Amino acid sequence: MSSTNNAASTAEAESSSAGLERGIDWTGAFWVASGVPPLVLFNIGAVAATVGKMSWIIWMASILMGFIQSFTYAEIAGLFPNKSGGTSVYGAIAWVRYSKIVAPISVWCNWFAWSPVQAIGSGLAAGYVLNALFAPDAVINTWQITLLDLSVVKTGLALRINSTFVLGAAILLGVKWIQDGGILRSANITKIMGLSAVIPLILIGVVPILTGDVVQANLLPLAPLAHDALGNVVDGKFDMAGVTVVAAGMYLAAWTTYGFETAVCYTGEFKNPKVDTFKAIFYSGLLCLVVFTLVPFAFQGFLGMGTLQTPAVLDAAGNVTTPAVYSGMLAPDIYSGMGVAAVMSNMLHGGKVIGVAVVAMLLIALVLSLITSMAGSSRTLYQASVDGWLPKYLSRVNSNGAPVNAAMTNLGFNLVLLMMSDYVFVLGASNVGYLIFNFLNLHSGWMHRVDRPTQERPWRAPTLVILAGAVLSYANLTFMGFGADVYGSGTLVAGLCFAALIVPVFVFRHYIQDKGSFPPEMMADLEIQADGKAIRRAGVWPFVVLALGVIVVYVAHHLAVYN
Repeated sequence: MSSTNNAASTAEAESSSAGLERGIDWTGAFWVASGVPPLVLFNIGAVAATVGKMSWIIWMASILMGFIQSFTYAEIAGLFPNKSGGTSVYGAIAWVRYSKIVAPISVWCNWFAWSPVQAIGSGLAAGYVLNALFAPDAVINTWQITLLDLSVVKTGLALRINSTFVLGAAILLGVKWIQDGGILRSANITKIMGLSAVIPLILIGVVPILTGDVVQANLLPLAPLAHDALGNVVDGKFDMAGVTVVAAGMYLAAWTTYGFETAVCYTGEFKNPKVDTFKAIFYSGLLCLVVFTLVPFAFQGFLGMGTLQTPAVLDAAGNVTTPAVYSGMLAPDIYSGMGVAAVMSNMLHGGKVIGVAVVAMLLIALVLSLITSMAGSSRTLYQASVDGWLPKYLSRVNSNGAPVNAAMTNLGFNLVLLMMSDYVFVLGASNVGYLIFNFLNLHSGWMHRVDRPTQERPWRAPTLVILAGAVLSYANLTFMGFGADVYGSGTLVAGLCFAALIVPVFVFRHYIQDKGSFPPEMMADLEIQADGKAIRRAGVWPFVVLALGVIVVYVAHHLAVYN
């Protein structure tokens, strides 16, 4: 009995201290990252309800920006072939030379922006199933237990338990089981699921164009959405209110279109990281370029903005108390995402059987996005723990090389978010973190160039592309400053407050657990000189970059005009 216990203890210790397993090539990461294209199901309706007929242009512009930015990520990922966790981890190493506090913000913001995919996706998947099996007014679709009223944050927001939560939680537990089998199991499963998920999305983007179902009137004129005095939707102007609307659309689309950078989360698990890293993000980006261009274009061209169903309700002062209800892209179930699958099945004109099959395949696509998110965000937490940013318990892996404690933390966090009554608000608030991470990481490209001029780069981006990424980072902050609060007046503040939570977490890990020193693995990456200091060739410029970023957000937010 004693020997058995000792053996078990030894095995546990080995699995806790072991690293991630090098078990995949770039195609494995590509298939895991193939869960990014289905993210269009999450907010295609919310973007349309924000910007109106310009929606398809917004998606095209956003994915082009994301593709340009990805080349910076590919270069810095190649600098650290033994690390996992994604570009935020590689970018943080550039910033830590200049500020111990700024560096972990990048990692933290990337995690809390990417992780909610699991809550939103499982909620949508549960909604697809419930809507397919039961009538909207069935008890199973209407019962609800409200746990906490969060109207102080946003009107109507609450934590609640209902059938969507119960079924969504079961889906999340299934995804957690897949993750615990290691990256090779995840890659093999996602390869099968990826084909059944990406194929219908491609068909949805192509078939309506070939059949003539894309109506020009649904796409033009290119004017931002606005409302008249009665609360009805009209074509707006490119005044400050129109600029705010366009920026809000770009802000929300970025959460989806930039997500394929998760392909480099698995650098530490590539068999040949020098070759696999660039191929993984490049080919994942090409796939997303196709999907995020075709699908929104065909979806909007087929469905249109819709017509007025119920007029807005105004009070005595002429203020809208209840918004107007529309059909089409502006319909409530399209905005929430719950009705997107049904419309997409109709786009293929395949009859009831084909329609059910398409919904089933889109359900698989959502589950695939959950696997992608849990795999990537868990490795971000794992590597952040190994590097000394987050608590030590997150660095434990099991016998399959899977970061189990990080995955369990993800699960707990998302079970709370799954109880939220408004997933668009969750998406909007988490995107504040994503664009902060994006800003810091795009600047880490040139910072690594300055501080590591002679280090081998398996792939080197053109200098103009690195500079373009730095410029685009300010465009993204502009979108955030203008557009975040379109999705609720407390969205920007909520996102900034959550971003700030890393400070006490990092202080606990670095100054209490590690006594002010980084782990040996991290010290090697910092290239400490004989005098005990890290090389800082960029001088004051990183701080100038940060100051200018704060100014951009402040000015944009104060210039924004909300209808």
